[in-house]
Amino acid sequence: MSILTAGRISPRRDVPASIPRPEYVGKPAPTPYDGSYVTSPELVEKMRVASKLAAQALQAVGAAAKPGVTTDELDAVGHEYLVERGAYPSTLGYRGYPKSLCTSVNEVICHGIPDDRPLEDGDIVNVDITAYLNGVHGDTNATFLVGDVDEESRLLVERTLEALNRGIKAVKPGRQVSIIGRVIESYAKRFGYGVVRDFTGHGIATSFHSGLIIPHYDDERFDDVIEPGMTFTIEPMLTLGSYDYDLWDDGWTATTKDKSRTAQFEHTLLVTDTGAEVLTLP
Repeated sequence: MSILTAGRISPRRDVPASIPRPEYVGKPAPTPYDGSYVTSPELVEKMRVASKLAAQALQAVGAAAKPGVTTDELDAVGHEYLVERGAYPSTLGYRGYPKSLCTSVNEVICHGIPDDRPLEDGDIVNVDITAYLNGVHGDTNATFLVGDVDEESRLLVERTLEALNRGIKAVKPGRQVSIIGRVIESYAKRFGYGVVRDFTGHGIATSFHSGLIIPHYDDERFDDVIEPGMTFTIEPMLTLGSYDYDLWDDGWTATTKDKSRTAQFEHTLLVTDTGAEVLTLP
């Protein structure tokens, strides 16, 4: 399998002026969030709408992920899907990020920038898309198989989704968020997979990243207590080898150091009195 190299990035896509932007657009960084990690019922209702829309956009992009299609074309699908429905693509302009979603192919762990490289038969591509609507964000991602994918990669993708589902089941009020990473890592270890440490899940609502960190590996330092009404993402990244990474010159694209393949899945969740409700369902 050939090592991925950067392609050409097309100009930034337009968003109609009538669509409200997140506060960070046009700024080097977002204003730090200093509110509660518990989201009000009114905002949760808005998050349901934004999250459902993000999930539907993800489905549309995934359906377009076929051999010969460029990741820039996938970006166009996601961008148009959100904008036509009055939502802003949260990644566009976040800390200067130039595109409306992330496309992370094969050994790219996360934050791959869509470009003119066509997808090839046997690739896997992780698509990460977030909708900003009515003042809140809904964030989701999934890894898609492109054409005829080898068994080892297919199993990695399947098991990464299972790792996410196990992480979600571990969410219970009163537990510390570290339980989520403990459950995910113990499952991933069965197959000898690496569990990425430097990129994590996060609190989300009016802020894209609230400051709450949701680890996918076992580390008891993450001792925030899970409370009903919290909204956050779980988004494990598993690799066939090392979890160490290299960063491309673009400042975004993170690839596994050993160039082994990696997969990711993500949902935005609401903590209930008994567990977690997945908001990013189509």
